[in-house]
Amino acid sequence: MNTAQKLHGLYLVTPDWDDTRKLLEATELALKGGIALLQYRHKTADAAQRQEQAECLQALCRSYQVPFIINDHVELCMSLDADGIHVGGTDKSVADVRALIGPDKILGSSCYGDLQLALSAQAAGASYVAFGGFYPSKVKKYPVTTPPTIVSDWKAQGKVPSVVIGGMTKENSAPLVKNGADMVAAISSIYLAGDPQRAVQEFNALFA
Repeated sequence: MNTAQKLHGLYLVTPDWDDTRKLLEATELALKGGIALLQYRHKTADAAQRQEQAECLQALCRSYQVPFIINDHVELCMSLDADGIHVGGTDKSVADVRALIGPDKILGSSCYGDLQLALSAQAAGASYVAFGGFYPSKVKKYPVTTPPTIVSDWKAQGKVPSVVIGGMTKENSAPLVKNGADMVAAISSIYLAGDPQRAVQEFNALFA
């Protein structure tokens, strides 16, 4: 798989669902809709469940030629030979993770509302930077303090793609995409949608 493909469109992040069959069914519908990449994130799973779900999701992503990213767990990323990893502000540094995973895997970094943090992550080897939260989320708890202008500021200064996160809906992400966001990360707007495939297509229409 060419993981250097353009990072553009809907970036799907998994919910904390223990029901693996339900998770796979909803994810496959989203894959049919045309997601840019999938991040496996399950904050309450134990190691065995995380391994099982990640293996199943990776196999599904590979059948649709979509990059598969692990949240936080570098060892899991390496053991599965996943396409990449996403790290937050409390995880290992971007430079340390890049040294571990090598030059070819996708490496994403949470940069919140901090432009300088994003520039530092880019310099350390990040493939993309994530800004947010912009809006209240049904899933994540964080301060909703990221200024929308950070997207256009990054477009003017940054060299790697940007992702916007936090309570994203088709409606409220539209101005952020217009300002230059390369990807929109979503959880509930897809997994809790009546038709995940159509929901993905509606998000992707923002990038057309």
